Formats: sequence, C-alpha cells, structure tokens
Amino acid sequence: MPRPDIPRTDHAATALDLPECEKLDDDLDAYFAKCLEKLGLVPNVLRAYSFDQDKLRAFMGMYNDLMLADSGLSKLEREMIAVVVSAENKCLYCLTAHGAQVRELSGDAAFGDALIYNYRTLDLEPRQRAMLDFAHLLTVSPETVAEADRQTLRDAGFCDRDIWDISAVASFFNMSNRMASAVDMRPNPEYHAMAR
Repeated sequence: MPRPDIPRTDHAATALDLPECEKLDDDLDAYFAKCLEKLGLVPNVLRAYSFDQDKLRAFMGMYNDLMLADSGLSKLEREMIAVVVSAENKCLYCLTAHGAQVRELSGDAAFGDALIYNYRTLDLEPRQRAMLDFAHLLTVSPETVAEADRQTLRDAGFCDRDIWDISAVASFFNMSNRMASAVDMRPNPEYHAMAR
C-alpha cells in the first residue's frame, strides 16, 4: 500500500492503463515524500513512470543530473530551455510544469507566460538569446546544426561543457515532450496557480 502521507491523485496521470506501483522501494518512497514536502505534490510525470521502478529511476537520474546538478547554466536557464523546447513541441505537461518553475525562479509571472508564448518577444540577454536560439534549432531542425551554431554559443560566452549541457537539456525535453504527448500525460492541476 502507498504511504498514507503521500496522497494518490484522484485522476490518472496518463491515458494509459498502467497502474501506479502500489509499493515503492524505500528510496523512491522517500523521493516522493520529498517532492510532497518541497512542492506540495508528487509530479504526475513521476507517477506516470512509477508503474516500472527501473524506468522511474532512469528518468529521475537523467532529470536530476540535467536540471539540478552543477552546471555552467543556472537552474533558471535550464528551465527556460525546457519551456522553449516544450513550446515548439506544444507539450501541455511540460509547459505547465516548467512554466511554473520559470515563474518561480525568475520571480516574474509575466516573463514565464511570455516565454511559453514566444521567447523571441522577450528582451533577453544576448547569452540567453543565443542559448534559446540553439535549443530551438536543435528542436526544429537538428540536422542543420553546424559548427557555426556552436561558435555562436561560444561567442556568447558559453564553454564547450555548457554547449553539451544546453544540448542535453534540449534533447531530454524533446524526448520527454514526445513521451508526454504519446501517453497524454496530464499536468498536476496545482501547477497552473504556482508562482502567480
């Protein structure tokens, strides 16, 4: 049985009939509890993956490494990439969840909403503009990425490790967006009101 202090949702996390694991291993149970403590919810993406604890661990490991580990990119910049990629892919789940993170980290709800709509309308620092242009290019025309595109990032102040991180975050969210669309992953309703 799930822990009584980790409430289950009253709606499905996806359109698939893959039941959430009834008994998470201790490490995953602790992670869900930490999410509940810090966010006030367990993200539906975690619930969606919880039908297979190995898949859940793999997803969490990659996400935590890309979005939370040390990087030359700030957490806000990584969330901005997630939103720009998800906007191009029209991924409701990621736009809702990561749009909330952009609002929270930037302290600016209008900025977060405009980023979701069209990042090109914003008055961004040249570094952030170059980063988002590259993430967008990697999303819409990955086969056209060339050395000149990487050099544009270097000219904006990114080192090669940063370029790896930009690419990895953009690639991860392209995969995540497609998975979320394929299974009709539903955002937690609480995300809509966060940081407003």
